[in-house]
Amino acid sequence: METFYILFKNIRIQGANAVSSPITYGFPSVGGFVGAMHALQRRLPENMPLQFNGVLIACRKCLPRTFREHAFADASFIQTRNPVGKDGKTAAIIEEGKVDLSVSLVIEAHSDKENAIRNNIHHTQQQLQHLLIQQRIAGGSVMNIGTVQLFDTSGKSLDNKQDLISQLLPSYILTDASDELPEIVAELQADNPRAGALDALFSTAQLFHIPPENETGKWQTKSIKTGRGWLVPIPVGYQAIADEIPAGKLQNCRNPEYSARFVESIYSLGKWVFPLSCQDNWQQHFWSFRQPENHNGNTLYRYATGKNDDNSTTDYF
Repeated sequence: METFYILFKNIRIQGANAVSSPITYGFPSVGGFVGAMHALQRRLPENMPLQFNGVLIACRKCLPRTFREHAFADASFIQTRNPVGKDGKTAAIIEEGKVDLSVSLVIEAHSDKENAIRNNIHHTQQQLQHLLIQQRIAGGSVMNIGTVQLFDTSGKSLDNKQDLISQLLPSYILTDASDELPEIVAELQADNPRAGALDALFSTAQLFHIPPENETGKWQTKSIKTGRGWLVPIPVGYQAIADEIPAGKLQNCRNPEYSARFVESIYSLGKWVFPLSCQDNWQQHFWSFRQPENHNGNTLYRYATGKNDDNSTTDYF
């Protein structure tokens, strides 16, 4: 079985979901892109023997639809005008967080029919572009896709030997940074012994202002991210909060053919990294869904990169 990498370069997405969890917003959740990969996999024709395994997310532009009346005022999401209902009355305004994106996605794919892919490279690329532009990504509409290319495991394209990392420029890759969470917790506990993982999560979105020691001194501004790169809190899946409900037993379920379960979001740290800084280990930054696992008596449904293949869940909360 051979591994290929499919690059969807410069995907322009309009109106994607900007609310990634109950406490984070701005960029769609990892699940929005992993779900789009899964949806594309299900729509592949029989003559395209590809099995998707993970997706690398590289953001080129992120423009949340927000409004700020004054420079220092809190931003709010721009409201949408809903259409008139069948009864002739105006539908209620429901606040929705939307964002316009430009991203490049790389999908890791496996095939047991190598020649079927290599002998039809251009046709395969055209089919993949045609299929993806017909669907939604993270709740947003795909307006345009720059190019689609196939690469081998060395990162060289199959048709013109271009380098995969160079095709991602300029952008930032979203990768896992859960290994830095214990270090941040320990640093916070030096000043506050009661600090925990949730405090570490919030600290990556805070600036700490330190007063001067005397009247002639200056205020200092400190960030927990200094020297650690562009850290961001991200949702990485869900934790079950109730027993599994058999198919057809839950009212108003989206799909009564399957069993259902109530869950809540779990969080960890992510990091935006420049492609050139991870060109030696770029294959470790593909997000995929892990099989449900038990952690401290709770069932977790999580997303992870190749950096977490040991199935460790100690850095998720």
